[in-house]
Amino acid sequence: MNILQLIKRAAALTLLAGTVAASPAQAEKIRVGYWPSGLTLGYGAVLEAGSFFKDQGLEVEYVHFSDVNGPTRAIAANAIDLAFGSPAAGAFALATDGVPVKIILATQPSNVSFVVLEDSPIKSLADLKGKKIGMSPAGSSTATIANAVLAGNHGIKENEFTLVPGNEPRLVQFLAQKEVDAAALRNVTTAQLKDLKVRTLSTFGEQWKTLTKGDSVPYNAVGVVRAEYLQKNPDAVVRAIVALRQALEYGKSNPAQVVSAVQKAANLPQADAQVFADLWDENYRVSLNAADLETLKREFQIFKDNGTLKGDLPAGALDAGPYEQSLARK
Repeated sequence: MNILQLIKRAAALTLLAGTVAASPAQAEKIRVGYWPSGLTLGYGAVLEAGSFFKDQGLEVEYVHFSDVNGPTRAIAANAIDLAFGSPAAGAFALATDGVPVKIILATQPSNVSFVVLEDSPIKSLADLKGKKIGMSPAGSSTATIANAVLAGNHGIKENEFTLVPGNEPRLVQFLAQKEVDAAALRNVTTAQLKDLKVRTLSTFGEQWKTLTKGDSVPYNAVGVVRAEYLQKNPDAVVRAIVALRQALEYGKSNPAQVVSAVQKAANLPQADAQVFADLWDENYRVSLNAADLETLKREFQIFKDNGTLKGDLPAGALDAGPYEQSLARK
């Protein structure tokens, strides 16, 4: 090979190397699961309508579940990598059972109310003993928190009322048809009620403050990631949290787009979709600061004390590291 051929070959290799270096890195894949009903509908619709994960160099696959406990089971089965709205009680149970997961975010405060029909003879939560109460299924955070406050504040044990499970529309139907005596409904649901007249007995927040003698409100849902995925893809998890934070800020700043996304995702009337925008700040969080950690630890202890959870929360199950790292990113 003469000198001219060597020069041409070197130039070609240099050009190829430059082309490879200039090519964008392959997007990391992440499977994100959630329950597109109830409260999670609003945030999930906005998240999917945008390009938040793509903007962070992530190739996202959204996985929907038909019931509130679906993301918890999927995380355990390695069917998804991340759940941004996993029931807190279920996430705690996974950790205490030795399933390799990390709770990395607090995402949904428990904005739930105990309600009855306006003409119901039930006047207080103490009157619910022996009654039928509609709420999310056993194992959900709603059911677990309800058990805790009814037992702790009113002496009504889990076996002293009948839990009638269902999603939000089904619970409203149960209440309207008087198949239940009361229901635990999220604030978006009660705000959407038009013809059905209900009366609020108390809120989860009020009852929790009485139970804990503090000012915190419990979390219904948390962000959970498989420990194996976090270990192999730590920066991807940080970028995923950045995407979740940006979606939160977008929804706050663009209520009209929230309404549009919810209408498209769930085929809701504009007035019903508007509720998700109106209650956005009240319902959605993407954080795991010191106050959140303290609230979740207290929540776990109360669930354990009332017998809902067994064992101890493993060290490191609550992992604020990825969230803290995300704060340095845009």
